[in-house]
Amino acid sequence: MLFSKDIGIDLGTANILIYEKGKGIVLEEPSVVAKNVKTGKAVAGEEARQMIGRTPGKIEVIKPMKDGVIADIEATELMLKSFINAVKIKGLLSQPRILICCPSNITLVEKNAIREAAEKCGARNVIIEEEPKIAALGAGMDISRPSGNMVIDIGGGTTDIAVLSLGDIVTSASIKVAGNRFDKDIVDYLKNNYKLLTGERTAEDVKFGVATVYLKDGKEESMEVRGRDMISGLPKVVTITSTEVEGALRESVRIIVHATKNILEQTPPELAADIMNKGIVLTGGGALLDGLDRLLADELSVPVFVADNPLHCVAVGTGMMLDRM
Repeated sequence: MLFSKDIGIDLGTANILIYEKGKGIVLEEPSVVAKNVKTGKAVAGEEARQMIGRTPGKIEVIKPMKDGVIADIEATELMLKSFINAVKIKGLLSQPRILICCPSNITLVEKNAIREAAEKCGARNVIIEEEPKIAALGAGMDISRPSGNMVIDIGGGTTDIAVLSLGDIVTSASIKVAGNRFDKDIVDYLKNNYKLLTGERTAEDVKFGVATVYLKDGKEESMEVRGRDMISGLPKVVTITSTEVEGALRESVRIIVHATKNILEQTPPELAADIMNKGIVLTGGGALLDGLDRLLADELSVPVFVADNPLHCVAVGTGMMLDRM
């Protein structure tokens, strides 16, 4: 391959997606790196995720992204290099132009860290865009007109809430309550109520298996959870229900509802009227949490819809943004 391509990267706390112009999404992997501290050899993505909680002392498993920003720059560079090489994007004569998304309210230092990591991977030009804007594009919203659009992008580390008009953000908030916080809530609930020690992968299984945040629909499912008994130290199995998980997640979900109310209160009246007509669109992995759309619609008295493919909205949006450049 002689010439390089333009690529869009959804650099998420939980997952990384790479969009190649003209091809679509070419890579979707967990944001995890496993490094052998003795040899320095590293693997990234699903192979590293499988090692979480199961490694010998010489292998260190790192999640280099925290709350949507880089917590470990060296591991992030390793991860990006591994993924960019895997999709064979760099050409012999030129380097790719990379568009990367970040949460809406990050600092200049955090933005520079993201830019630096991408440049070290051989980018010719790095463009950084705000995630809710790109998520709205990917969800099929027409944000170019003088009309109010509202998006809630619930990722792994952050929830980004934004009102957009004329192609830009009018008002926004980024809060550190999202998918990872939900997992922690489930782990804490099992620890406090059943004296059961579990890991984040088990919590994720519960979240996607029986979790709900809206009991009015009458969802009541149960699931067996395996872990270690804190008292005896032996393996133990307990059964957890949808109602219990709703209680475990209630406080975190309230924070998202409260932040959304605050943004609506700060929105100019004309744009707020548009949002009342069109509704709010949910994107990101957290949008798949059962009942979240119905709970938000109840609390805000505004229609709420889940985007067609919430996990891919940001990646697809980067592709649309690259086409416009």
